[in-house]
Parts: sequence; structure tokens; C-alpha cells
Amino acid sequence: MENLKKAYIAGGCFWGMEDLFRVRPGIKDTQVGYLGGSNENPTYHNHPGHAEGLEITYDPNETSYSELLDYFFRVHDPTTMNQQGNDMGSSYRSALFIQDKEEEESAKEVINIVDDSGRWSGKVVTTLEPYTKFWPAEEYHQDYLVKNPNGYTCHFERFDTFL
Repeated sequence: MENLKKAYIAGGCFWGMEDLFRVRPGIKDTQVGYLGGSNENPTYHNHPGHAEGLEITYDPNETSYSELLDYFFRVHDPTTMNQQGNDMGSSYRSALFIQDKEEEESAKEVINIVDDSGRWSGKVVTTLEPYTKFWPAEEYHQDYLVKNPNGYTCHFERFDTFL
């Protein structure tokens, strides 16, 4: 287990992202929470500037960071600014929280591939933000769509792989 890595993404409501990523090959754990905001100990009702995000624990021997991003760009609309489905505001922005130069280079490369594919009607507006800290969301948000199978989500697979 010591070779596992973590990735931090945001692409709208965290419930839908978690539900899709949890079952992907190489994913060992997922946790929803808050990233990139201005307050300590954010909560669902108080997270100014934070995005609803996802911490993904994965085995790099089974899947790569680029493969995670490929899926990320297939399950949400990365061309809408601060919006996914009916959810609007910076909490629902498309963002990658970058931990190092390697992730940054991979992110830029995958974004170029997605843009060049022409599959989306607009260009990717996903922000690359420095990773600072992940704040886990309240327990009732964790595995929400497992606990509430008919709960709201705007996430689904839209395309075959970009890579």
C-alpha cells in the first residue's frame, strides 16, 4: 500500500464524481471534500472559495494520473465556467489541484488533447490550482449516492477515451 498516490480534482457536485470514480480500475479509495478555498475547517454551509472536490487514492501500477484525467474530462463538462448541470457557483468549478510539476505537465497535455479532439463545443476552462489542503466533507456526504441511490447527479460518461 505504500506505493499509492493521491489526486485531487473538482468537477461539479462531489457526489457524482465520487460515485463514478470509486469503481474505476486502480482506484483504491475516494473521499469527497473541499479544496482551494479561504477558510479553515470548511463545511457544506461555509466553504467560501472552496470547490466541492474529490480525493482519489490510486495505484500508479494500475492506472496513471493521465488516465484519471482522461476519465475526469469524460464525465463532466469542462467547458462551463463555475457550473455543472443545475449547480452554479465557484463551488462547482472544474479544477485540478496540482501537487507537482509532473502533474502539471500531464494536466496541460491532457487538456490539449481534449481541446484538440473537438468533442466538446467549447474549450476547456478547467483551472490548474496549487494543491494546499484537502478538507474531508461531512460524513453524510461520503458515499452519498451509495447511501441514496436515487440522489441527484449530473455526471455520466459522455465519450470514449481521449487518450
